[in-house]
Amino acid sequence: MQLFYNPTINETLTSFVFDKDESKHIIKVLRKKEGDTLHVTNGLGFLFATEITIASDNKCTVRIVSFEKEEAPKFHLHLAVAPTKMNERYEWFLEKATEIGIQEITPIICEHSERKIIKTDRFQKILESAMKQSLHYYLPKLNEPIAYKDFIKTSKTGQLFIAHCEETSKKSLKTELKTNQDVTILIGPEGDFSVKEIELAIANNFIPVSLGTTRLRTETAAIVACHSVVFANE
Repeated sequence: MQLFYNPTINETLTSFVFDKDESKHIIKVLRKKEGDTLHVTNGLGFLFATEITIASDNKCTVRIVSFEKEEAPKFHLHLAVAPTKMNERYEWFLEKATEIGIQEITPIICEHSERKIIKTDRFQKILESAMKQSLHYYLPKLNEPIAYKDFIKTSKTGQLFIAHCEETSKKSLKTELKTNQDVTILIGPEGDFSVKEIELAIANNFIPVSLGTTRLRTETAAIVACHSVVFANE
């Protein structure tokens, strides 16, 4: 099944018109025609089965035949991950985390962050593409970048973890995870969190955890954390 995404389609509509760019892709590139079926999600858990009624490369129009809504996960996974020096590595993390099943992502700017200016427009497109490719019907929420110290002060629910590489007392994420609970995990930059940042997290009820016995890159650590939570909740 090929999945299309549009945030404006909803269950109250009987028909829908794609914008010019998407219409051109559907009609000119994919060579779809009147009567063909298109599957569309709005990123909110809905899957719409639609039929093309007007095969225009300017305004491809479809009739909504049916829709269903996928049950939302019983847990909410929020990863706050420091941007990597190489943008491509962070984009890889976004793609793979979406495929695995993350719900929310926040880029956090830390003391040791080498990249402090983030453009989220491209990140958003990567999330949308990964959602469609992996046939997910929920689009992860991408927050604007925020300073680490400000993120720590925001209200959070569920289990709180900070993964770091300092040689201090840490628990295993694997043993600490509880199922069907919201989870927030902090992942630091290439230079890791500073001692001050770790202490600040602990003071705000974050539990220091280890993701294994080897030292992981930022994006790898984020993927390991993401998979661990999703796998534990299967």
